[in-house]
Amino acid sequence: MYGLIGKMLARPGQRERLIGLLTAETGGMPGCLSYIVAADAKDPDAIWITEVWDSPASHQASLKLASVQATIAEARPLIAGFGERFETVPVGGVGRRA
Repeated sequence: MYGLIGKMLARPGQRERLIGLLTAETGGMPGCLSYIVAADAKDPDAIWITEVWDSPASHQASLKLASVQATIAEARPLIAGFGERFETVPVGGVGRRA
C-alpha cells in the first residue's frame, strides 16, 4: 500500500471551485483505493487530500491519465501553493477498499 496526505492552498475565494474540480473525476484511476478531499476547518483557503493506492507505481501512472491531466490544467490557476506532504504506508481502517 502507498498513501499520500497533502495540503493544497487555493487562491482566496476559490476553494469551493477547486474542490469541485478535484472531486468531479475521481472514478477511473486504476489502483486508487481511496481518494478523499477535505476542506480545512480553520483555513478558508486550505484543502487536505488523502489518498490510498495499491502501489506508488499506480499513483505515478494516474498522473498521466488524460482526465487527470485535464483536471490539473483546469485547476492550476486556482492553486496558490502547497503545504505539508506526507507519504504513508496504510495498514487498515474504515473506508479503505481492498
